[in-house]
Amino acid sequence: MKRREGPTAADGQGPGRLDRLGEGPADARLVPPALAAWGAAALAVGLPARWTAAAVAGCLAAAAALWARRSRTWCPVLVAVLCCAAAGAVSAGLHAADVHRGPVPALAERYGSAAVEVTVSSDPRPVRQKVTGDHLAAASLMFDARVVKVSPRAGPAVEVATPVLVFVTPGGHTAAWQRLLPSTRLRLTARFEPPFPDDATHAAILRPARSGAPPAVAGRPTWAQRTAGGLRAGLRKATAPLPSDARALLPGLVVGDTSRITAELDAAFQATDLTHLTAVSGSNLSLVLSLLIGPPALALRAERRGLAARLGIPLRVTALLGGAVALAFVVVCRPDPSVLRAAACGLVTLLAIATGRRRSLIPALAAAVLALVLYDPWLARSYGFALSVLATGALLTIGPRWSAALVRRGVPERLAEVLAAAGAAQAVCAPVVAVFAARVGLVAVPCNLAAEPAVASATVLGFAALATAPVAMPLAHVLARCAGWPAGWIAGVARAGAALPGAQLAWPGGWASGALLAGVTVALLLVARGLRHRPWTAAVCAVLLLLALLRPPAVTRLVTGWPPPGWSYAMCDVGQGDATVLAAGPGSAVVVDAGPDAALVDRCLRQLGVERIPLLVLTHFHADHVTGLPGVLHGRSVGQIETTTFYEPAGEAAFVRRTAAAAGVPVAPAVAGERREVGPLSWRVLWPRAGPGPVTEEPNDSSVTMLVTVDRGPTLLLPGDLEPFAQRALLRSYPALPRVDVLKVAHHGSAHQDARLMRVLSPRLALISCGTGNPYGHPSPRTVGALRAWGATVLRTDKDGEIAVTGSGRTLRAVSRTADRPTG
Repeated sequence: MKRREGPTAADGQGPGRLDRLGEGPADARLVPPALAAWGAAALAVGLPARWTAAAVAGCLAAAAALWARRSRTWCPVLVAVLCCAAAGAVSAGLHAADVHRGPVPALAERYGSAAVEVTVSSDPRPVRQKVTGDHLAAASLMFDARVVKVSPRAGPAVEVATPVLVFVTPGGHTAAWQRLLPSTRLRLTARFEPPFPDDATHAAILRPARSGAPPAVAGRPTWAQRTAGGLRAGLRKATAPLPSDARALLPGLVVGDTSRITAELDAAFQATDLTHLTAVSGSNLSLVLSLLIGPPALALRAERRGLAARLGIPLRVTALLGGAVALAFVVVCRPDPSVLRAAACGLVTLLAIATGRRRSLIPALAAAVLALVLYDPWLARSYGFALSVLATGALLTIGPRWSAALVRRGVPERLAEVLAAAGAAQAVCAPVVAVFAARVGLVAVPCNLAAEPAVASATVLGFAALATAPVAMPLAHVLARCAGWPAGWIAGVARAGAALPGAQLAWPGGWASGALLAGVTVALLLVARGLRHRPWTAAVCAVLLLLALLRPPAVTRLVTGWPPPGWSYAMCDVGQGDATVLAAGPGSAVVVDAGPDAALVDRCLRQLGVERIPLLVLTHFHADHVTGLPGVLHGRSVGQIETTTFYEPAGEAAFVRRTAAAAGVPVAPAVAGERREVGPLSWRVLWPRAGPGPVTEEPNDSSVTMLVTVDRGPTLLLPGDLEPFAQRALLRSYPALPRVDVLKVAHHGSAHQDARLMRVLSPRLALISCGTGNPYGHPSPRTVGALRAWGATVLRTDKDGEIAVTGSGRTLRAVSRTADRPTG
């Protein structure tokens, strides 16, 4: 649940300038011990205690044997490696024991309940709401905590120190829960559940028994946390008047506060690999420390700069003050992996300054990794920590070489530094990202280059607003407004990059696929080295890359065969929900329902080449039909939205009105008897019937139902999620209902169908939209069997993927797209 960290420099300096910053010669002696401790900790946190003890004993015995025969030069290095591996395993074993010690694991195993006291150890963060069936899950918050006291129903209270994950449904007390600070002590009665299968860091999941109740505070947070919380709250207040993207992004850039970042903006940052900007790291800390000590390269010289030099503060006192600043930085920005890594590197550098030694950044990074995995061995299994360390290592090792090579080829020095930094970090981090995200970002380097000029100004002005907010809020407002301009630019870069059809390339997840990507990356780099002597080959490669990014519909259809030529109707694969598309001309379509997932429906429309939507019909307000609305609106002109006249569930109906108003799209009810034409499409609205009140209190029975005719194409009936009662009423209202070529089967093919209506319609194609492995058993075998018995060919998105209809009459054909390959 933690943020992913990406390319950051440990000291905020460009990689091409490392040779001018006063570092000592490269010294990699600490790297093997640090890697040994990292690997041992990563393994030991998941091993039984006896295995860990045996491994530690083996390492120490081998180290002792080697030390006794230290005649060779490599023996001390190997001894250090074995000792650090043993230390990492011991630390991991002790921390893992906290997860399994005490009564909490047993309570979780049997889903028990108990009164507990917990100490909050992270900021509460919102859980992304998911569509469950036809409704949106209740808004909830989660935070890390440590159980310090358990009071079971039978027996005495037990004091423990067990890490847990707490989920709360705050109801009307959201603000009170969101204001909780780390180190706050809470008293609650909770139900215990086992942790997630891939979560080894928590002993249990806690859910308070009283849903919607305010937090019962048993102990106030510490003074340091109250101060840090006040600073973060002041920054949020200072940024409140800013435009939405800048208001959401600026606190993340400055202190890692991502509470305002919407799911849509977060997805854009992930698609463009810009999430490292909201994971506070070395560049942020270096900006703060540079105000105190000036350029690190001059810190040991008489001409040293910075505020400390101007005030005449001695060098060692300056280093102590810098250490205090680094610790305060961790408290304010929260101890996320990149923050800890940056602070540890900064402290090592400050120690070098205090002792009068030249800095050497590679040993500083290795020492930071060693110290951190011994202090918190769970970091050894953190993807964020791995990305932060790998990116920093790439900036310190690969970046300078690539930068120098670019300069030799005539690239301006500053541009060469930026290109080398972005390229090196992306090349090293992409395989790790592919392991857990199953994707490869194709726009990461250009988007990082476009965002980089705005990062420093937004961060510096944001820190100024953070510092002035407690004492001069009007000045903080001005500073935040100035910082909002570059922050808005960064958000715009993320949105523009994510909007490209080829922004991301699907890639299998897992370590094997990550290793494959690493091999492909090395091969591409070797090929790229030879292209400088073949300009025409390089030009062809550039054009191919551009086509991969833009994916023009004509080229995409030629390569993938999707969408099939002459398609008239398409059913998107959006999981357990509905989103269908009626072709209304080149780049134009009428869309019926938006599905439960904005990203999935956006991708489907993009692959179909839909840029203009004259009309979007939302058949009813269940979440599996409307929650994807932002994806339909994303990057497209939408003329109007029509909805049912039954505005339940009220929350989803309000969401539609709010989202449409934000996009400037008018909303109107669909009226029975309404006839409209758009391009080759003509249709009649059959349902819901006119008159006061709904047919029933079930929103499904008020679904907008359309009888559609495509010029020189098929006839279709789109009944939304009508249940049998409403289906029979529809048939009574329209006794002369004609046969249709295509039926969008109501309610995801559930067993609740009116047999007479299906027999009257006698469709040639019956299409069902449903999610793989859905818990409702959709589609029902009985419904599928009945449709086939009446002569229909049945296709379903859970097995066939996206479906498109072409032709008419005898040439009517359904083309399905499974695993990106069209099949008839």
